[in-house]
Amino acid sequence: MSVFASKGYDDHEAVLFYNDATSGLKAIIAVHDTTLGPSLGGTRMWPYASDDEALEDVLRLSRGMTFKSALAGLNLGGGKSVIIANSHKDKSEALFKAFGKAVDSLNGQYIAAEDVGIGVSDLEIARQVTPHISGISEGNVGNPSPATAWGVFNGLKAAVHYRLKRENLSGLTVAVQGLGQVGYGLCRHLKDAGAELVVADIYDQSVNRAVQELGAKAVSVKDILSQDVDVLAPCALGAILNDDTIPTLKAKVVAGAANNQLAESKHGAMLKNRNILYAPDYAINAGGIIIISHEGPRFDRQSAMDQVAGIYDTALRIFERADQDNRPTAEVADLLAMERIASVKAKKAESAKMKLTG
Repeated sequence: MSVFASKGYDDHEAVLFYNDATSGLKAIIAVHDTTLGPSLGGTRMWPYASDDEALEDVLRLSRGMTFKSALAGLNLGGGKSVIIANSHKDKSEALFKAFGKAVDSLNGQYIAAEDVGIGVSDLEIARQVTPHISGISEGNVGNPSPATAWGVFNGLKAAVHYRLKRENLSGLTVAVQGLGQVGYGLCRHLKDAGAELVVADIYDQSVNRAVQELGAKAVSVKDILSQDVDVLAPCALGAILNDDTIPTLKAKVVAGAANNQLAESKHGAMLKNRNILYAPDYAINAGGIIIISHEGPRFDRQSAMDQVAGIYDTALRIFERADQDNRPTAEVADLLAMERIASVKAKKAESAKMKLTG
């Protein structure tokens, strides 16, 4: 597939492919937009079925990071990286040092953080060869997953308040697809708030833990999306809201941590037509990047988490404007993000013009 012809290309500033035969590293780094600042985004380690699949994923994810940072009010651009490998058996010190060298070659244009299959210890190895790594113990933030889960929880609460007119989650039924660090963290918040959990994951160990620790009901991966629940929280991989799955949904709200949940933009309209309130993924899963933006020697975790909780208000703003404009929530989230980027671009252009004219 031609990169430029890819559906997810969307005028990326840079797409780089890395191969290191010694360590086995095969990686792609995508930098979508740096208007607001250096691109920051997680590194995903996944055994993609093909290089084309990996390319599509990294392009969609990096674009999402641009919009995520813009909507969260951060001075950061959007980027992402993927390592084509199995996180359960292919990790090595040599591989992550090779990845660090790849990140370093961009001279700060891209800053790597955690994502699916990558932990703090992995990135600390990469940090040995590049300073362009975030979300590690050195910056006092550590694993940003708890902040992401906290943000999703607040976005979910906003959606429940707006669509179901409920002030609390007690007795609410929530189906959670995916029990990784963020998905399980979300489950803990939901359980503490009194919600009833239905869960599924490709790893039986994760499901058993949720059943034993949180009293969750386990269902198969193929059945989780169609559960008769109040809220569906997708917290695994993307493109799960599509032509096949949307007609089967029984939930009135979709609010989860997974990136790129809509397979295509038309699926936001399909959800709206079914009167299902969709909390745009990058609007409510921005907690990780928000807390990383506070990274540094003066890091104040409480202040950072308070800003993450502000995702509640961001979500309400999207829902209200979507109703006002009679548009899908995903379109409105994109519009709000693009408005901020366009404003900054205009200011930069004006500043450059003034310098030229003296």
